[in-house]
Amino acid sequence: MELHETDGQDRLTGVFNAHAAIQQLGEWQAGADPGQVAPIHAMLLSLKRFSAVNLAYGKAAGDRALVEIAGRITAFARTEFDREWLVARVTGSTFLIAAMEASSRERWQWLAEELALDIARPLASIEAPAPVRLWPRMALLRAVAGESPERMVTRLGEALESGRHNPGKRFCWVDGTRSLPDRSAHELEADLISALGRDEIAIVYQPQFCTETGAMVGAEALARWEHPTLGRVGAGAMLAIAERADHIGQLSRHIVRKALLGARDWPQHLNISLNVTSTDLAASDFAEVLAEAANEAGIAPERIILEITEQALVIELDRSAQRLQELADCGMQVVLDDFGAGFCNFRYLTMLPLTGLKLDRSMIENLADDPRDLAVLRGIVAMARALDLYVLAEGVETEAQKEIVAAEGCLKWQGFLGARPMSSGDLASFTMR
Repeated sequence: MELHETDGQDRLTGVFNAHAAIQQLGEWQAGADPGQVAPIHAMLLSLKRFSAVNLAYGKAAGDRALVEIAGRITAFARTEFDREWLVARVTGSTFLIAAMEASSRERWQWLAEELALDIARPLASIEAPAPVRLWPRMALLRAVAGESPERMVTRLGEALESGRHNPGKRFCWVDGTRSLPDRSAHELEADLISALGRDEIAIVYQPQFCTETGAMVGAEALARWEHPTLGRVGAGAMLAIAERADHIGQLSRHIVRKALLGARDWPQHLNISLNVTSTDLAASDFAEVLAEAANEAGIAPERIILEITEQALVIELDRSAQRLQELADCGMQVVLDDFGAGFCNFRYLTMLPLTGLKLDRSMIENLADDPRDLAVLRGIVAMARALDLYVLAEGVETEAQKEIVAAEGCLKWQGFLGARPMSSGDLASFTMR
């Protein structure tokens, strides 16, 4: 596919193109304090043997796979980085991820390892007799003084290319040093179990607003873990660690209970949005457990919104639909999250008891500049109306974006323009502004 280097967006995946990524890196550098090096960390990943996917299943399937992979990378970045970050498709099956935040060398490599595991999960966008997986090779970089963005990307590419001659080497640093020893999986699992026991998992809440009135209507609950050596671990990586340790059910229930208890003193008109995992949907007693947690917190089921991603629905859709229907029968709302981030199976819209769609931020970024993105938004809103679903726009960061989503009929919006994630106490103060 030809990449469009003039408008900043890769037309296939919706992430940045190489030109826009280099421009953003330059802006980060320019914004650093005098005499300081911008705390930029970057990784370049290439999907091994991606050409075999095109040969075996056709270019259309390959394109769907790239869209799915871009969605996974974007979702990972969103959960792991607090400050500014970017995801770009540099060429074909090569992606760049960069973050403008301080990070230890150990944490940056650990994040790369977790992202690699996420990418290597079976692809939902390709139907095949056996699961199709793509394994990435990755080059890692910490910015140094006096290095241009172009040179950063070039050095990452050179390091990635040199790694081709060593098939067993999945990660390499551009400074030529060896990768850090892998942190023991058992150590991480033990750390997480200890963190649960010591109640170290924090919950923050990001407000959501009504497009018509501007009033706050609820907030999404997000989990955070401050690891003593790795630093902040977002919900995605935390759940992956828990899954490997077979503790994901315990972690998910801990997060749900703590999130609901944190919202127990909110005004009665505010909803709370909870993220639901595939493990939650697989548990036969999940509806009962969630209802008990809501009752303990004194929160009516009607105030609870369950956000479910396409990723969590890939396996056993019929069972997922049954579980979600049980929750809907209790009065809870069900929203399809990250809509537009991947290759959506439209069967979800008819099989699931949905009340709304939550647009992925990639659908919002270029609304003010790209008429095609605006046309897509209009189409989604029209479809949602036909299905009696409301639309929530996520990732609203400018007044122009807010005005557009309001004018086009989105009922709610969420993003840094309104507020960043905050503690329950700060949110209580926020509601009284």
